[in-house]
Amino acid sequence: MSDLVKGANTFVPTVPLRIAVRGELRATALLLAADGRVRGDQDVVTDGAPAHPSGAVRLAGGAEGTTWLEAGLGEVEADLERVLVVGSTRGGTVRETGVPSVEAYAQDGTSVARYEITEVGDETALVLAELYRRAGGWKFRAVGQGYAGGLEELAADHGVGVMPVAGAAPVRVPFAPPAGAPAAAPIPTPIPAQAQVPAPTVAAPSPAAVPPQPQPAPQDWVFGPAFEPRTLTGRDNDVIQVDGLPPGPVVVELFVRGEGWTCLTPLNRRNKEGEVLVNSTEDDFQGRLLTTVPQGGPLRLRLQAEGHWQVTVLPLAAAHRLTGEWLEWRGPDVLLHTAGPADFAIRYKGDDNLIAHRYELEGHTDHATLPRRENFINEIGARRETHPLPEGPVIVELEMADGPWRARLRGVGQPEDTSPEDGAAAQTFAPFTAPGPGKTNTVGKSSRWGWRGRG
Repeated sequence: MSDLVKGANTFVPTVPLRIAVRGELRATALLLAADGRVRGDQDVVTDGAPAHPSGAVRLAGGAEGTTWLEAGLGEVEADLERVLVVGSTRGGTVRETGVPSVEAYAQDGTSVARYEITEVGDETALVLAELYRRAGGWKFRAVGQGYAGGLEELAADHGVGVMPVAGAAPVRVPFAPPAGAPAAAPIPTPIPAQAQVPAPTVAAPSPAAVPPQPQPAPQDWVFGPAFEPRTLTGRDNDVIQVDGLPPGPVVVELFVRGEGWTCLTPLNRRNKEGEVLVNSTEDDFQGRLLTTVPQGGPLRLRLQAEGHWQVTVLPLAAAHRLTGEWLEWRGPDVLLHTAGPADFAIRYKGDDNLIAHRYELEGHTDHATLPRRENFINEIGARRETHPLPEGPVIVELEMADGPWRARLRGVGQPEDTSPEDGAAAQTFAPFTAPGPGKTNTVGKSSRWGWRGRG
C-alpha cells in the first residue's frame, strides 16, 4: 500500500478500483476534461446521479461512516483526463465529522493508495484525491483541498451548472467489473502490497512525429565499441556493475518508477565517484546518458533512487539518430548526427535547465575515449533554439532536459520550419514491469521500447 502525504502521488493499476471515502463524508466524483472542467453536468456522480452515463464511475453504497465509489479506469472516456474524488459533509464542518481519509483498492482487495487528511478546518467539502492519466496509465494524487462554500462552490469551480438532486430519476448503468473484483460490501483490512506499474495501451504515433526507438547500428556509424545491450533491474539505492563490456563510450538508459531524488554517478577502480550523470528531482525519471567504460575494468555506477528502476547499457551506435524528421521525448538523451553541415533545432517545454553539448569526432581516432565536449546550450525554461552543427559524425548530448522536447536537423539553406509547435511535445513510454522478489539485478538483452506522444 502507498500511504501518501498531501501532494504526493503513485501509480495505480488500470483496473476497476473500489474507493473508500471515510470520516462520515458523502462521496462525489467529478470527471474532468483536459481544461480541468466537466464537459457537462453528466460528468458528476453524486447522490442525485449515482452512475456516470459511460458506466466508468458509480456510487456503490456505504456503511459505518464509509462511502464507496467504483471506478473502472479502463472505461473512462478518452477525452476525460481526471477523476476527482470529493467528500462533503451532511451538516456541519469537516472538522466536526471526524478524520477524513480516502483509500483505493484493487480487484483482489489490495490497498494501492491511501491518504488521511490531517489538517482540516471549517470547510464543508474537500477534494480528497484525484485519479489522473500519466505515462499511458493512471496515478493517484493526495489533494486535500477544502471548500468553505461546500460542494456547490467546489462543483462550480470545475464547470458544474446544477448539482443533480437526490431523488431525481438517475441514469443507471450497470457496472460490471471482471470476475474476482470485491463485492459491494466494505472490504476487510488487506495485506499491504506494492502497487503495480501500469502498462499503457500503445497507440500509433502521429504521422507528423517520428518517435525515437532503439535502432540497429547505422551503417555509417563506426565509432565506439559494439556489443549486445545489457539490462539490469532493481529497486532503491544500489551499486550497479556490468561486466564484459569493451572500453569506450556507451549509452546508459535509465528508468526509475518512483518519486524523489535520482542521482547516477560512475565509479572508478578505487570506488571514487566521477562526474554526475543524473541529478534530478523529477518523479518517474527517464533518460539516456553518456558515459565511458574504463580500460581493463567493468562499468560501475552508483544509483541513488527510490522505487523500481531499470538500467540498459547500449552501444553508442544505438543512440537516437538525428534526421530531418522530428524526434520527440522528455528527459536527457544522446543523439547522433552523421550527415553534412546542418542546423540543430530543438523545442523544449520544460521549466528547468536545458543543457546540450556536442562532441565532434572528425579526426578523433581513439574509440575508447571521447573528444573534448563543447557546450552550446545552457538555458532555463521553455526554449526554441536553433544551432549550427558541423559535418558529422557528431554526438549531441542533452545532459539536462527535465521536460518534453522535440528536435530535428535542418539542412543548410532550407527554409525555417513552420509546422505547429503545440500538441506534440510531451511523450510517454511503455514502462518496465517491476521485478518480483528475488529477481532484481538480472542481466539480459534489452527490451524494445515503444513511444507515443500527446500534447
